[in-house]
Amino acid sequence: MPTVGFGVFQIPEEQTQQAVEAALEAGYRSIDTASAYENERAVGRAIAVSGIPREDLFVTTKLWVADYGRDSAKRAFDRSLDRLGLDHLDLYLLHQPFGDYFGAWRALEELHRNGRIRAIGVSNFYPDRLADFLVHHEVVPAVNQIETHVFFQRTEDEKWMREYGVQHESWGPLAEGGQGFFENPVLVEIGRAHGKSVAQVALRWLIQRGIVVIPKSVRPERMAENIDVFDFQLTDDEMARIATLDTGRTHIFDHHDPAAVKWLSGARFNT
Repeated sequence: MPTVGFGVFQIPEEQTQQAVEAALEAGYRSIDTASAYENERAVGRAIAVSGIPREDLFVTTKLWVADYGRDSAKRAFDRSLDRLGLDHLDLYLLHQPFGDYFGAWRALEELHRNGRIRAIGVSNFYPDRLADFLVHHEVVPAVNQIETHVFFQRTEDEKWMREYGVQHESWGPLAEGGQGFFENPVLVEIGRAHGKSVAQVALRWLIQRGIVVIPKSVRPERMAENIDVFDFQLTDDEMARIATLDTGRTHIFDHHDPAAVKWLSGARFNT
């Protein structure tokens, strides 16, 4: 699994093919989508016209809550695979820790055993949900994709994932530009010291923690910038300075908010 992938969350379907084509041209080989993003078909078209051998790509998509349960999960998987135009997935994730995710996981385990998915994992699982999940299953999720950025650093989550051998993957690694992210004085100063942008510093900080990142952009110059993060190293002091930015809470979506949980559990998409 590449350390830096390309995410397509909130990219409209009509813009997704062009964005993914540009990302592949920039050197990305990992593409992250989801049935709930409603742009899997566009991702598939971009892959088809790219000419890049399938074995060189790492494709992730996700199962939505409305399709949880053993039988419905298998049907949803087939729909996603058809939309992507692929014969297998590299990584398939349970998108949210609500509903019958135990039944859905049994379906994913079966698909994994049959070779239709190379790896299976989860998304948005907090430590308590992840611990409960692991206690009741033999197959450990390969990945837990959670909101992680300089303002919500998830160090406690990371500790538990490392203990269980689950790879930490960050969605929203640039904090979706919120909380004055691009003007943050600590990130700006460290960026100047290395001749790098705020985004590159934030991504490098995550990578040095061993976290996989999937930044999103529709601008080719930003795509190129976000993947150009392997020619510099943050010092221990710089890592520690960035660690002081942690607020310990989400700035994007609160999975502990009952109203948010109710919305997620009832959301339906044209998938």
